[in-house]
Amino acid sequence: MSVIKKRPVSPRQKMINLMYVLLMAMLALNVSKDVLNGFTVVEDSLNRTMANAMHENSNIYRDFAAQAKDNPAKVQVWYNKAVEVKKMSDSLYNYAQQLKLAIAREADGPDADLQHLVNKANEDAASHVMLAPVRGQGHKLYNAINSFRTRVCRMLINPRDRATVEANLSTTVPRSPGIPLNRKWEEYTFGNMPAVAAIMMLTKLQNDVRLAEGQVLHSLLSNIDLKDVRVNSLDAYVIPEATTLYPGQQFRSRIIMAAVDTTCRPEIYVNGRRISANGIYNFSVGGPGEYSFSGYVQMPNAAGEMIRRPFRQKYNVIAPPSGAAVAADLMNVLYAGYNNPITVSASGIPNNKIHVSMRGGSLTPAGTGKFIARPAAVGQPVVFSVSGEVNGKVQQMGEFTFKVRKLPDPTAYIQIGDDHFAGGRLSKASVLGAPGIGAAIDDGLLNIPFRVLSFETTFFDNMGNARPETVSGSSFSENQRNLMRSLRRGQRFYISNVKAVGPDGITRTLPQALPVIVN
Repeated sequence: MSVIKKRPVSPRQKMINLMYVLLMAMLALNVSKDVLNGFTVVEDSLNRTMANAMHENSNIYRDFAAQAKDNPAKVQVWYNKAVEVKKMSDSLYNYAQQLKLAIAREADGPDADLQHLVNKANEDAASHVMLAPVRGQGHKLYNAINSFRTRVCRMLINPRDRATVEANLSTTVPRSPGIPLNRKWEEYTFGNMPAVAAIMMLTKLQNDVRLAEGQVLHSLLSNIDLKDVRVNSLDAYVIPEATTLYPGQQFRSRIIMAAVDTTCRPEIYVNGRRISANGIYNFSVGGPGEYSFSGYVQMPNAAGEMIRRPFRQKYNVIAPPSGAAVAADLMNVLYAGYNNPITVSASGIPNNKIHVSMRGGSLTPAGTGKFIARPAAVGQPVVFSVSGEVNGKVQQMGEFTFKVRKLPDPTAYIQIGDDHFAGGRLSKASVLGAPGIGAAIDDGLLNIPFRVLSFETTFFDNMGNARPETVSGSSFSENQRNLMRSLRRGQRFYISNVKAVGPDGITRTLPQALPVIVN
C-alpha cells in the first residue's frame, strides 16, 4: 500500500485569518479597490490549495481502486465508502460552482468570467442569487452543508479530524455585538456582500469540501489494515492427519507457511485454562477411545481490539488392532426370546467405530459398545459378525458363535418389602402385609422377573383337613387373608402350582411348593 502523508494546515489557517480580517474591513464600509483585489488574491490562493487537495484525493482513489481489485474481500467495503464520499463531495462542490457562476453572471452579465470578474463590488448579485424570495439558494446551500458535514463526520474515527471538519463546515452564526440573535446563516454570509467576496466564500466552501473529503479518504485507508494482526516472522509447519500408523498405511499431512508476531504473543486457553504462549500443549492420554479438546486463541489487532478464534481438536487413542471380542454380559450363553445385553470391543479401535451384525435373531444398539441381542429360537446358534473402521477403511475383525437356550424356570416368592421370601418362618404381620406372590430368576447371574398368572394356597383345619384355594393373578384373595389371620403360632400353609410367564412368552407351572410357618 502506498503511504500518503497528510498536509500541514498552518499556512492555510493563516490564510483564513487574513480572509476574516478583510471581511471585518468590509463591515466598516471601507471597501477600497485594494481590498477588492485582496479578495482575488485569497481566491487564487484557495484555488491553488484546492487543486493540490484534489490531486492528492485522486491519487488516493486510484490507490483504493487498485487495492480493491487485488484484494476485494478486504478492501471492497472501504472502497465502496470512498466512492460514496466522492459522490457527496462532488455534489456539494459542483453546487457551489453553479452558485459562483450564477453570482458572476448576475454581476457581469451572461458572458461573465469567474477568473476575470469586472463588477467585483456589486453587492446586489450575491443577495439576488442567495437571498431572493422563493428562488434564493442560500437556505438550500445551508441544508446541503449540514447534510454533508453530518455524513462525513460519521465516517471519521479520529476525534480531532472530526472537530476540524465540523469547524470548517460550521453553519453557526457567531454571537457578537451588532449581529442580531435571529440572523440566519445565509443572510450573515451573503447579505450585502460584494460579488468577489461572495464568490471567494463559495471557493472557501469548495476548498473545505475537498479537504474534508481527503480526511475521510485517509481515515478509510487506515481502516483497511486497522483490524489486521501484525506479523514479523514466517515459519513452515507440517500438520499430519495421523501420527500413529500401521504397516502399509499412507502418511498424509498438510505443509503450510504460517506467519507469527514474535513481539506480541497470543493468549492461548485450552479447556478454560491458559497455557504457554509458545503454543506447545502436552498431556497424557487415557484408554482407547475417541476424545477431543477445545479452547481459543486471542491477541490484539492494530486497533487494540482483542481478536478471538476458537478451536476444537479430536484425537483417537488406539492400540494395534489384534482382534475383536464379543461377550455376553450375563454368561456365555444367550436365551431365546429374551433381551440379552452384550458388550462388543476391538483392540485399538474406538467403540463408535465398531460395527456389529447378528444372524439368528435381532440386535439393537444400547450405548457405546453395548447391544441387546434377542435370539429367535432355542437350539439355533446365533452368529455375530464384527468389523471396525481403521483410518477410514473397514476391516473384518471376526465372527463369534453363541449357543441359545431356553430361560430356566423362575423361583416363586412372597414379596416382603424389598426382600424375596422363599419359604420358612414368617410373622403373621409380614404375611398379612405382603401384596401377593412373585416369581423371578435370581441366581447371581440372571435377575429376570416373571409375571405370575395364578397360584394355589393350602391351609389345614383343626382336624387336619386340607383347604386348597386357587386364585388368578399374583395377589392374595380376601378369603386367603382371612385364613392367614386365623393361623396360630407354629401353624403353616403352602403356596404351590404357581403359573408364571417370562419375557420369552412361555408359560410355566413351577413344581416347587413354598411353605410358610407363622411365628
